[in-house]
Amino acid sequence: MTQSRTLLFDGARGQRLAGRLDLPGGKPRAVVLVAHCFAGGDAGAAADQVALSFTGQGMAVLSLDFARSGHTDEGLSAGFSLGVDDLASAADHLRATVAAPSILIGHSLGGAAVLAIAARVPEARAVVTLATPADATRLADLEQIGVRAQLQRIAALRRPLLVMHAPGDQVVDIDNTRIIFEAARHPKSFVSLDNADHRLTRPADAAYAASVMAAWASRYLPVPADPGNGTSPARQPGQDGVVVTESDARPFGQRIAVGGHDLAADEPAAIGGADSGPTPYDLLLAGLGACTSITVRMYAERKGWPLRLVTVRLRHRRIHASDCTGCETQTGRLDHIERELQFDGELTGEQRARLLDIAERCPVHRTLHSEVLVSTTQAVLGGESC
Repeated sequence: MTQSRTLLFDGARGQRLAGRLDLPGGKPRAVVLVAHCFAGGDAGAAADQVALSFTGQGMAVLSLDFARSGHTDEGLSAGFSLGVDDLASAADHLRATVAAPSILIGHSLGGAAVLAIAARVPEARAVVTLATPADATRLADLEQIGVRAQLQRIAALRRPLLVMHAPGDQVVDIDNTRIIFEAARHPKSFVSLDNADHRLTRPADAAYAASVMAAWASRYLPVPADPGNGTSPARQPGQDGVVVTESDARPFGQRIAVGGHDLAADEPAAIGGADSGPTPYDLLLAGLGACTSITVRMYAERKGWPLRLVTVRLRHRRIHASDCTGCETQTGRLDHIERELQFDGELTGEQRARLLDIAERCPVHRTLHSEVLVSTTQAVLGGESC
């Protein structure tokens, strides 16, 4: 299961700094260093979605917000040079405690920082900039991130570079991306974020940007290990549905192939499992939670409501049927799923009530309440007869 904790490290001038370290379940496939620069210390949906996309692919993510250390990009003000050295210190600390960063990502002024320190992180395989200024002479000492020196660094990057920017960005003009992209050598890629704002405050924009950069960066990393520490079965062209096979996490560990995605399932150590993945009931709750959140998001987007983030918390337990006054079954025990929804955003009471009602209509919710037919057959292996 993904875990988040605070990582403390010494900054360039000996000051104590902190970042958020998100860890995937199991050994990280790679480490991603992300530099955000937002006043007030709130990177919002962008930071959350980047961490979610990369941990979902088995990578650890350290997110640093220079605004918490006295740095800011509101109005692109000065004082950013310290942040560059702080970022290098964070990379050094990761190298010593977790693993050296394989991917460097910088949002806004953080993008200028990762370009400036890339040469100091030789293990980095790829670099991503998002809404990044090309000329940082107003932000730091000319010798540290002057435009000429910065363009020279970009030209000598010798790593794949992904440049992302929204044409209508009101804080950093998209012409900055043209300058960065033209200075870079191949392989290089550009992705337009269409009508997104500078801070990616809309969750849909943040999720899109994060998923694209995670998919792009994965091309430059080794093939991920199987969740069960074994070799994944070959995927047949056109294969659909879900395929479950036993993993090496004995005695109960399972490999789950879903389209192009690999998952794991297991039982807790308390009942003899290896705890190498969520339990089957955890996965059931995950499906219901994901469907609920997606359904609510689709409705809010269609209505144009200011829903910033949806959070769904679920729990499963068995209860006595006699304790459920509204249930048809009154004897024995039945399954009880508790679902709590949290809507972040400037929503009215009426809008919140409507979203709660829409959550009840998610397809997985309806499936759980309907009559379900499960047909079971036995596959015949080569050399066997029935």
